[in-house]
Amino acid sequence: MNKADCFNLGYVAKLHSYKGEVSLFFDATNPEDYADLDAVYIDVDGILTPFFVEKIEMKDKGFAKVKFEGVDTENDAKVILKKELFLSLDKLPQLSGKNFYDHEIIGFTVVDKNFGEVGEVIQVLDFKINPLLQVQNNKLDKEVLLPLANDLVQSVDREKKELHVQSAEGLIEMYLGL
Repeated sequence: MNKADCFNLGYVAKLHSYKGEVSLFFDATNPEDYADLDAVYIDVDGILTPFFVEKIEMKDKGFAKVKFEGVDTENDAKVILKKELFLSLDKLPQLSGKNFYDHEIIGFTVVDKNFGEVGEVIQVLDFKINPLLQVQNNKLDKEVLLPLANDLVQSVDREKKELHVQSAEGLIEMYLGL
């Protein structure tokens, strides 16, 4: 399995017992969506390695107590401690409307309600306080950063690969020097 075919679900947060149990942190809006996991990939020394879930118990705030098959001692668990968790992209719940996954909109064309076509989504800069949409305007060879707050995104057209937005007045022009 390649990382390009996966999404980062979280990480192995801490040891939970001397019997190999660990606490996982799910970096997800709805961690409960993953309460029935049967396997995950863990990045062990740059290689995505499958780990099969023997038992999972959801806890508060995105944490879960997990027992993996073959991880039976504290020393076994230490090998995966603080390692990232991955799942295949096909395990993501389908989103609709103006909801989207960050990786899903890469390459989409951003169309502003007032300005028109802004450019192509390069990435979502996931800052906790103020996530930003990084857009490249190839015509003017300039970058535009749009804050993903205050209902910026009006709609997502997955067929046309367009992200329709309504940005603050003058913001796009400021970035493009217009």
